[in-house]
Amino acid sequence: MQALRRKLHQHPEIGLELPASQALIVKALSDLDADLILGQTCSSVIAVLTGSRPGPTVVLRADMDALPIQEAPGSEPRSLTENAMHACGHDLHSATLVGAATLLSSRTKEMSGRVVLVWQPGEEGYDGMQVMLDEGLMEVIGAEAVATYGLHVLADTFPHRVFSGRAGVSHATSATFQIKVSGVGGHAAFPHAAVDPVPAAAEIALGLQIRLTRTVNIFDPAVITVGSIHGGNAPNVIPESVVLAGTVRAFSQASANQLPDLVRSLAAGIALAHGVRAEVDYREGYPVVDNDKAEVDLLRGVVQDLLGTERFQELAVPIPAGDDYSRLMQLIPGAFFLVGAGIPDGNGRLHPNHSAGANFDDGVMGDGAAVLAAAALRRLSDNYRPDPLPR
Repeated sequence: MQALRRKLHQHPEIGLELPASQALIVKALSDLDADLILGQTCSSVIAVLTGSRPGPTVVLRADMDALPIQEAPGSEPRSLTENAMHACGHDLHSATLVGAATLLSSRTKEMSGRVVLVWQPGEEGYDGMQVMLDEGLMEVIGAEAVATYGLHVLADTFPHRVFSGRAGVSHATSATFQIKVSGVGGHAAFPHAAVDPVPAAAEIALGLQIRLTRTVNIFDPAVITVGSIHGGNAPNVIPESVVLAGTVRAFSQASANQLPDLVRSLAAGIALAHGVRAEVDYREGYPVVDNDKAEVDLLRGVVQDLLGTERFQELAVPIPAGDDYSRLMQLIPGAFFLVGAGIPDGNGRLHPNHSAGANFDDGVMGDGAAVLAAAALRRLSDNYRPDPLPR
């Protein structure tokens, strides 16, 4: 797993087309008694392990893609690709799932049913799970699917090698927007002779925060972040336009439904007040990750039985990150757990996911592979019964 993770980290790929990553995963699976299916419209990998007796199906999932980030100096391993980095730990996820596949492949005689292992590209904003579903993932999985499990590492949020999860919503919805504010360019010394889009764009960026607090119920919160603002190329030129782009998160569909009109109406109103135009492109993203209580109980029990009770920590509240694994969990009851995996830098600081300094501990992969494999075996056991007691 460590060797595979290092290769994936050194050669990160972004989006839906990940041919090098796909080839590395296929090679790592080549000695296993598994049926492999490769994606046609994306670089996905599916491995099917079939037990010695008929039974239900369990699905295990990992994401594969990297982010467009230039890795900070000092990390080991280090990305060899300019402006691409596994800053969210997907290299660990992919290698961990290979480890789980290896463990399960040696235990198919104990299995009643099948395990379908899914390596998915394009989680970081490309909706790769939906691409796989459109390509026929559920036809491969079949009607006998009873549960799905997944793990995600975090670099700075939880104690080291501690697992966390919760029944119900654990991750937010996600959406993205772009607002193009257009005016009339001109000389910066003569603003009265132009129609300046910059003040309007600045007011929109600030106004979104105020409007959000006056629209969304504080007990059903949402987040709006403007992540980029681009306009102009010179200090003495008023640009023709300014483009703002950002993300929107919510923890319920009710809150999420209020947000497109909030962004559009605020941008239009401020633009009108400034005499400029605002064009809004609002794109719905991933739904909430909604965890099934029985599957959370099973996965929690596996963590505690294998690793000790102190290795699980209840997730008190949902996190505002989104994940397209939610699309599969809408179709199959599942549990999605988080794992503390950060390594501090030379100053003792833990850098968060999606940052250039994010660094992860390979050691969590052994725990993760064992937990995923054991969860699948427990769920497929002829003696499986939902745990009626809280742990």
